This record gives sequence, structure tokens and C-alpha cells, in this order.
Amino acid sequence: MQRAERERERETMVPLGPQLHQQNPPRDNEHHNVLDQAPPPPAAERLSTAAPMETEKEMSASVVDGNDSAAGHIISTTVGGKNGEPKRTSSYMAERVVGTGSFGIVFQAKCLETGETVAIKKVLQDRRYKNRELQLMRLMDHPNIISLKHCFFSTTSRDELFLNLVMDFVPETMYNVLKHYSNSNQRMPLIYVKLYAYQLFRGLAYLHTVARVCHRDIKPQNLLVDPLIHEVKICDFGSAKVLVPGEANISYICSRYYRAPELIFGATEYTTSIDIWSAGCVLAELLLGQPLFPGENAVDQLVEIIKVLGTPTREEIRCMNPSYTDFRFPQIKAHPWHKVFHKRMPPEAIDLASRLLQYSPSLRCTALEACAHPFFDELREPNARLPNGRPLPQLFNFKQELSGAALELIHRLIPEHVQRQAIMSFPHPSGT
Repeated sequence: MQRAERERERETMVPLGPQLHQQNPPRDNEHHNVLDQAPPPPAAERLSTAAPMETEKEMSASVVDGNDSAAGHIISTTVGGKNGEPKRTSSYMAERVVGTGSFGIVFQAKCLETGETVAIKKVLQDRRYKNRELQLMRLMDHPNIISLKHCFFSTTSRDELFLNLVMDFVPETMYNVLKHYSNSNQRMPLIYVKLYAYQLFRGLAYLHTVARVCHRDIKPQNLLVDPLIHEVKICDFGSAKVLVPGEANISYICSRYYRAPELIFGATEYTTSIDIWSAGCVLAELLLGQPLFPGENAVDQLVEIIKVLGTPTREEIRCMNPSYTDFRFPQIKAHPWHKVFHKRMPPEAIDLASRLLQYSPSLRCTALEACAHPFFDELREPNARLPNGRPLPQLFNFKQELSGAALELIHRLIPEHVQRQAIMSFPHPSGT
């Protein structure tokens, strides 16, 4: 884990400017600001107006004294003051820590001016670099992606600088929901499996096609769930990156149970399909109630995968990592997918899992194709409801992710009753 933490820390820091870049040469290409190098995606055009931390002046304008996240501590910061907006003060009272890790901490806080509950992620910030997570989150605007409300910097008596990301507060994680059903010796109702998995793929479709971002750490702990409306939001972009074709990336990324096989084989030129593999593992876990590939280490992780998918062929290994030649695993036949799950598992669920969990990255279906899969047809029915009779969260208010999609795929993604409502609500010229 120490190696992963060092690699992740190195990747999340992006140089502030050319002068510092020359004084502190990066150890690899990961230090480059890929958002500046890559062709700008549609959403990336907003980055230039998002006021990234590029100068000492901009940094100091956002800094507040004090860094205590203990319950009852109050942090006040100034928000706005740009593009003609008036400045306003936001004060946050820390309530409790809800998450910790190598990145820092996440704590629940209340905005004293509005009474709104928020989550604040606090990470140690190297003054020489921009924070990639902050840059990427400024691009995001989707119902199934956690939204960044604003950010500020705080200091300590030791002159440490911390970045504070203020986000919507969502009370549960998919991990806790799974744990609840496991502790009760129950399986998650299939309607919730469909609802949660669909929203995961819808969020990934936005990330991959609009923001062109690879999350690189999809797992139940990074999927937030609102228990009242059952809306899912992808969070924690600390490992996320815009993948540039031809540019090497670290392979020691993503949590082990959800790590795509090409990463285990040491691939450094991979695609967003590593997120699709991770999402397939999450889907299988929702269906099974436990992780599908619970490896104890990197090698054992591959063994767990082989026990289900069989030994990869030379062609499949070439597709995962052309540079990998030293492979001496025994020949094991694939385990039939219908035997992986219990007997009453719907065939559509098994089919979707098999399309996601393929050795060859290019053979895995895309996130949009996963959303259109028949497994989710129940969600597209006109009278679909939650078990308590309440309406489902909004599932078909697609944004730019449908741009360029095949017409047939769009028709599958947007149900007829939703299309009819859209036509009826469209303003018609008078007299027609």
C-alpha cells in the first residue's frame, strides 16, 4: 500500500508553472498537466475560467488561518468576488470525521449561514503544484458525479497548506449498503441492484465521453448513496486522470479487488475500460453480496480472476499488455458464468457481467452500452417505482454524453414515454 500511496501522491500533483517545473524536474510524465496537453473535451473549455491556483497571489487570496477539523471548530472563508459576483462569507462548523486515508480526511460540516450540511475533503497541498483532483472536479456537472461547491486553503502553525474541497454531503456509501445486507444475511433486492449499477454506468458514461476522465478507483467505498431517493454519486477523484493516447501512466492504481487484469500485467498505456472492469466487479458484488475476486495480493488477484475467466490466451495477454511475455500460469478452463451466480439469477444480469468482465479491454462494452443493456429495462418502464411506491430518481436526463451516440442506442437509452413527454413539453409555434 505504501507504494500505491507514493504513486498516487506523485500523480495528483501538477506543476504550477514552467519556472518551478524546471527547478523540480518530474520523475516521470505523470507530473505534466495533461489538461493543458490533451485536446480539450467539451466540458474542459470551462477550465480556463475556473481560476486554477497558478500564482502566489491567487493562493493567498483563498487561504484561511486554522486547520482544525475537530467537532465544533468553525472555519470561515470568502466565496465569490469574480465575474461581477459579490463576495460572501461562508462559515463551516465541523461536526464529525466521516472518512480517513492516505489522502487526508473527509469531515461532515454545517454551513452556519444556510444550515446546509456539506462534506469537506481536506488534503495536504504542495505549494509548488496544482491539485489535479481540484482541476478535474471543476469540470464535472452531472447528477451521478459528486459536485464541488467551492474550495479554500487553510494553514497550520507549522506553515502546512491544506486544500479543502467543499462538496455535497451524501450520507451513505455503496460499501455500507452492501455491509447492511450482508450483516442481515440478505441479498440486495434486484431493483436496487439495477438502480445503483445503472447510475454508476451513467456517471461513467459522462466521465469517459464528456470529461474524458478515467476515475481509476471505482469501488463501493467511492460510490455515495442517498438512502431516501436512492441516487448514486461517484466520488473521490484523487486517482482520476485524463488519459492521453501514447502517454504512459502508472499501472499500480485502483483498489485490488476491482483492479483490471491489464493493470496486474503491468500495462502503462490503458484506457477508460479499466473503469468498466471495476464497475463490472461492483455489479457482481451487488448481485453476490460479496466481492467476486477477493485476491490477497497482486498475484492472488490474478489467480482469482483466472478461476472464473480461465487462463488468458496469448492474444488476450497481448491485448492487455503487448510488452508482457513472462507468463507461466497453468491452463485453467473458464468457469461458466451461470455457475458463478445463484440459480435464480436473471440471465440478463449474467450476460451484462460477462460483457463487462472480459480480458481484452476493447471487448468490454462501454458505459453507455451498459446503460442500454436489457438488464436495466425494468427501470425504463413507465410505471417503474421504488419498493416504497416513491418515484425513481431521474435516470434519463442525459447531458452531452449522448453526443455522437448511434441513433439506435439513443432510442434504447431514452424510453418512449420520456420521449413523448419531451415532445409535449417542447414549445410549439402559435397556431400549430
